[in-house]
Amino acid sequence: MNNHFDILILGGGPAGTRAALDAAGYGAKCALAEPAFFGGTCMNSGCIPTKFLLGGSASLDLAATQQRFKVVLSKPVLDFAALQARKNRFIKGLRVSLQKDLENAGVAVFKGKGQFTGPQSARIGGAGQELTFDKCIAATGSVPAFFPTMKADGANVLSSAGALGLETVPESMIIAGGGPIGLELGEIFHRFGCRVTLVEGMPRLLPAEDEETGAAVEAHFRREGWNIFTDRRIAELNAQDGRAVLRFDDGEELRAARALIAVGRRPASAGLSVEAAGITLNERGFAVCDDALRCSEHVYAAGDLNGRAMLAHAADHQARYAAAHAAGKITGPYAPPPVPACVYGSFEVMRVGPTAAELRKKGGDIGISRAVSASNAIAQSLGHTRGCVRMLWEGDELRGVAAYGGGVSHLVTAAALLLKLGVKKNRPLPILFAHPTLDELLESAIFAAKENIA
Repeated sequence: MNNHFDILILGGGPAGTRAALDAAGYGAKCALAEPAFFGGTCMNSGCIPTKFLLGGSASLDLAATQQRFKVVLSKPVLDFAALQARKNRFIKGLRVSLQKDLENAGVAVFKGKGQFTGPQSARIGGAGQELTFDKCIAATGSVPAFFPTMKADGANVLSSAGALGLETVPESMIIAGGGPIGLELGEIFHRFGCRVTLVEGMPRLLPAEDEETGAAVEAHFRREGWNIFTDRRIAELNAQDGRAVLRFDDGEELRAARALIAVGRRPASAGLSVEAAGITLNERGFAVCDDALRCSEHVYAAGDLNGRAMLAHAADHQARYAAAHAAGKITGPYAPPPVPACVYGSFEVMRVGPTAAELRKKGGDIGISRAVSASNAIAQSLGHTRGCVRMLWEGDELRGVAAYGGGVSHLVTAAALLLKLGVKKNRPLPILFAHPTLDELLESAIFAAKENIA
């Protein structure tokens, strides 16, 4: 049967493509269905283009920092349209390369959205090509979330994808949402002269992080000239007369040339006909899975669809497990390592493991040790003196690592390894830190005095 596959993957993002390549490598007859572009949101309209624009404009921030020390005498001038064109060429090349990788691996590629028609069958695309499978890995990703009071028109009020596609820099922008997406995109446009107003409904920016981190990030962007509102409820955000208009519930209005809605993401589970495959969704639309990432007898959910960690690298890790489990190469439950997460830009955030607030809830001997960026030669050379690296301890056991400040995203993998290695307080380290490096902040924080917080 030409339309029967050992493993069918729905979705061509980080989880889907990883699962397809691994499954094909195991010798499985494998198919992948993708309705839009290979690489998913991350590669095409999320992580990669955002970081490309941040990286391509980083010299503006570095020059501004060095101007304050009277080292740089004139500000560099960058061409936003040229940077966008270079970014678009890069993304197109990644898509072409990824499709070739899939085809060379022997993966049968189908263009269209998958829809379950039974426990082991799916229809691909509107016309409806029917495929059957032994196992399926559903990796359909996520889409931007919108509140009913916020209306994106694609011209003045934008999603993150719309903002990343702008050809010119607006003179002003309102950003609804003080999470990673809002902060990173806000920094891109601020660097090119846009006046940024950021609105967060929670009491602080980055509400998923500790209070210290949120306060430090807010202080940084206020120093940069951002207008920031926290703990304010948005009654309405829409386009009026060619402008973006935000109205708070107390009646106060903000107006700007453009607005970005960055209030989070939701699973792309609509239209999958999950009931046909025996899949249950929770109240937020995420697939309910067992400890092997199975959401039904024959179907796995990997990546954003299961809601465990809506990050591309977490999706990739889950997909590797799901493909190996579906191919019969491994057994046992999915046991993820600590999941690292970062916010990128001139003032970054990094964390691996629980927050201090989450640890504090456990009670017991919970403590923090820290090192400030001003103590590090590399941070000083770059002018990144307002950062901090924190180690979170339960007794003498390292439980989490968190940091904020310039360049701290580069510490995240070493931080994850320290957790995995089971570092203990006041014991020799199992790895050697090179000198001088920013990484030494991790070592300094490990050996700093511990402050009890619970």
